[in-house]
Amino acid sequence: MDSLDVDETVAQLLASEGFASIEDVAFVPLDELAAVEGFDEETAQELQTRALEFIEAKNKEMDDKRKALGVEDDVLDVPGVTAAIAVALGENEVKSVEDLAGCATDDLVGYYETSKEKERVRVPGFLEGFNLTAEDANAIIMKARVKAGWVEEEPEPEVTEEEVSEEAEEA
Repeated sequence: MDSLDVDETVAQLLASEGFASIEDVAFVPLDELAAVEGFDEETAQELQTRALEFIEAKNKEMDDKRKALGVEDDVLDVPGVTAAIAVALGENEVKSVEDLAGCATDDLVGYYETSKEKERVRVPGFLEGFNLTAEDANAIIMKARVKAGWVEEEPEPEVTEEEVSEEAEEA
């Protein structure tokens, strides 16, 4: 409701049609949005424009915050790093590709440790609220290590026509 500046009825209508996020409204083909009962093409266009403007303003806000935290621009060039992730990294003193490359997976997603009282205690990661898996975090770290020149990117294995034929026969 707030993001699109619409009333509760319109918001519920969008939600009931499967539009779960502002991005869904912004990036869906216009005809799908216009197909919602009670919407015409003009209404769909207005909703999509509002969604895109909201996303653009949010991205600018995050980018300004990232810059204020001193996070370098090239951190955003690491695949998987968004402006919001860059802000969270900056809030945790990860401000360069080298800083990110030096992280461990647990730094990003968190981990458990045992306290002196033998209780299991959760230590939150820098990217706790982003619902990243350990594999996602590891991929971001490895891409940062490649970008920093610490490791070489592994080439994709070549697939021969024979292997493709064998796989097709097995299927």
